[in-house]
Amino acid sequence: MRGANSAKWVAIAAVVALGVTACGGGSSDSGSSSKAVDPNGIFSYQSSEPQHPIQPANVMETGGGRITDALFSGLVEFDPKSGQLENLVAESIKQDDASHYTIKLKSGWTFHNGEKVTSHSFVDAWNWGANTKNAQENASWFSDIKGYDEVHPEKGAPKADKMSGLSTPDDSTIKVELANPAPYWEYKLGYSAFYPLPKVFFTNPKKYGQEPIGNGAYQFSKWNHNQDFLVKAYKNYAGEKPKNGGIDFKFYTTSEAAYKDATSDNLDVLDQVAPSGMGTYHQDLGDRAVDAPQNAIQTIAVAEYAPSIKGLKDRGKFMEGLSMAIDRDTITKTVLAGSRTPATSYVPPAVKGYKADACGEACKYNPTKAKQLIQESGGANAQISVLYNADGGHKEWVTAVCANITQNTGVKCQGDAKADFKTVLDVRTKKKVQSFYRSGWVQDYPLNANFLKDLYGTTAAGNEGGYSNKEFDTLAAKADNAATLDDSVKLYQEAEAVLYKDMPAIPLWYYKTNAGYSKNVKNVSYDTFGKVNWSAVEVFKK
Repeated sequence: MRGANSAKWVAIAAVVALGVTACGGGSSDSGSSSKAVDPNGIFSYQSSEPQHPIQPANVMETGGGRITDALFSGLVEFDPKSGQLENLVAESIKQDDASHYTIKLKSGWTFHNGEKVTSHSFVDAWNWGANTKNAQENASWFSDIKGYDEVHPEKGAPKADKMSGLSTPDDSTIKVELANPAPYWEYKLGYSAFYPLPKVFFTNPKKYGQEPIGNGAYQFSKWNHNQDFLVKAYKNYAGEKPKNGGIDFKFYTTSEAAYKDATSDNLDVLDQVAPSGMGTYHQDLGDRAVDAPQNAIQTIAVAEYAPSIKGLKDRGKFMEGLSMAIDRDTITKTVLAGSRTPATSYVPPAVKGYKADACGEACKYNPTKAKQLIQESGGANAQISVLYNADGGHKEWVTAVCANITQNTGVKCQGDAKADFKTVLDVRTKKKVQSFYRSGWVQDYPLNANFLKDLYGTTAAGNEGGYSNKEFDTLAAKADNAATLDDSVKLYQEAEAVLYKDMPAIPLWYYKTNAGYSKNVKNVSYDTFGKVNWSAVEVFKK
């Protein structure tokens, strides 16, 4: 989600193989080591206008996701350095048996309006988010809980307003019964859909979305639409208190403009370096340049409802042919200046369940075979387009990919650029994509299930292309009901193998966090979600 930015989740040490390091501290070339720090200083961050009002169960993209994560704290979190799952608002999470959990909350947590965070704050939020009448994009994240089918039936109005698998014996206890065992359910609690909500939310959710009240390290100050979103440090925060006074999420329409501002110290922290700066950002930023691992993948996803796709004689061969026509190695080395790694699977390498070369020959450059497959598929005369957001720095690689496809197969391919990510998401949500769309997915939790079921399951919130495969769904269901986490991971590997038969998306490359920061701040680091550790950032006095 976030795909987009779109999140996710015992021996936790085995889950994430890579920790995160970044260039932090004062940079020697700027003479910042002797500068005094302003604990009330505000720093700016590269962002984009959220697609929806800020309601945790309805945020599935990076712009809204980053803001939501700053405003809210959940039951658990992932350590920014090790990636390990840790309790945050939860005092303990006990698995009573395969389908039952008892969650105890810590005391002292409050919302920004002073209201106490209780078990009801979580359960009421989950019931509201799951209810079909509230049309929340992340509703399916609650589908493991018993009674979800009553509040969110496949068709028709809800038969209940509360999931039967949730109860609150007291203000600090949550009892959860799952419809079926889910060996990785605790990891999913780290996703924003499971954040708590204050009572005022339910009086007017629409108004609340414009002036959100959370329980996180930062509280809402002001939302200047299409300009920026301002938050300030919450003085009564029960977790690790920020070493700064707040964040200015500045909305940019192009990544190039953000990069230019960062190199001139008019933007403090980058989310990602623009493609045009990939070759020079180490030189431009010096020891303020950041290279950090990120569990994320870039794909070209299929709009299954598009006439150009539905009319193919052999869709599987067509997709495989397009994939084999793309020279991932050359594009990542040249157009993307080595900032990406060619994908060989739908799952990034540092995620538990990654299987090297799972994609096989389909993800290897073979223009001769690609042309043969396209001809056999009946798609030699097809015309396709790739929907992307112009504000995200994607034009260069989309152009290169389309050039590969056209040159090597004869299929006419062109980019379909929209002004910003919000517009692209609206097109995808309304099922108006012409054939293909750029799909970037950052982990919600570091397990292969998050890159498989949460994107390609028939009813998954992240499945915006409308893909449906009964064999995949069956294997995913078996994986969710597995006795152990390891068994679940193995079954999801089997489910992944099924996807390559018709390829709901073409794996392109894995992300890295290529970013940096200005001379105005220090102690900037990024986690495997590509997110900045907001609270640790320090702002120099002016």
